[in-house]
Amino acid sequence: MALPPDIEAAVVALLGGVIHRAAAVGGGCIAQATRLDTEAGPFFLKYGGPAVARTFPAEAAGLRVLHEAGSPLTIPRVLAAQGADPGKPGFLLMTWIEPGVHRDGFWETFGQGLASLHGHTAAQYGFDANNFIGRLPQRNTWEVAWPSFFRDHRLEPQVARARTAGRWQAAWNRPLDALYRHLDVLLPPAPPASLLHGDLWSGNFMVTQAGQAALIDPAVYYGDREADLAMTELFGGFAARFYESYRAAWPLEAGYEARREVYNLYHRLNHLNLFGSNYAGSVASVLRRYA
Repeated sequence: MALPPDIEAAVVALLGGVIHRAAAVGGGCIAQATRLDTEAGPFFLKYGGPAVARTFPAEAAGLRVLHEAGSPLTIPRVLAAQGADPGKPGFLLMTWIEPGVHRDGFWETFGQGLASLHGHTAAQYGFDANNFIGRLPQRNTWEVAWPSFFRDHRLEPQVARARTAGRWQAAWNRPLDALYRHLDVLLPPAPPASLLHGDLWSGNFMVTQAGQAALIDPAVYYGDREADLAMTELFGGFAARFYESYRAAWPLEAGYEARREVYNLYHRLNHLNLFGSNYAGSVASVLRRYA
């Protein structure tokens, strides 16, 4: 495939060598994903127009923090990120991770690795910059109380977006108000502010050639580690051994199953805003618990 000339020129200048081949990579739903074979080896390139490119600096910041945490999980290293600046191409250039297949012990080491990642903590909840969950903004203003962070910077922006788009249903107002009133009881007031991937579904991890887990496409922030685990259960794709290994490394407090539904309401609302009314029933099924 041919790269846009401005993207190719920018990448060649960064790598200081010739691009021998550019091949499209499947799996992405927002940006153009490409493998580059160069004199310096293979690299992974994402690029796109302004609406897509605006997400690249935030994604790069998240990947850098995950990489610097030094967990056993593989994280692609960012070489360069260019956002939606006028007159400049938008792209994200990373090291290439050669895909592989599951081997014995994959899920166990993945669970242990995620627990290790979550062991990196901050003093408050949030992140140094806002970022994106998919293509929608995610607000990360630092807060000292976890329930208020989750209400004000996770649930409420998605609710407001759904109202503006006409996707919010009036019947949801009462249970949402009840959920907000009880959020200080439903959620722990001060769990460890763990480093989170933030969008940990089965499409955002891969198996490396060495048979290890690699994390991609993060929406990083510091929050309750259970929010990451909840997301893994929303769409499935994680083996029971993953959860057993995680809990063996860092047991969960009682009541996780109830908190899981609150945490996944954020992602259900995000999907309602991204993809429309097909997710209305999913949102309603959670909210009716609090009617």
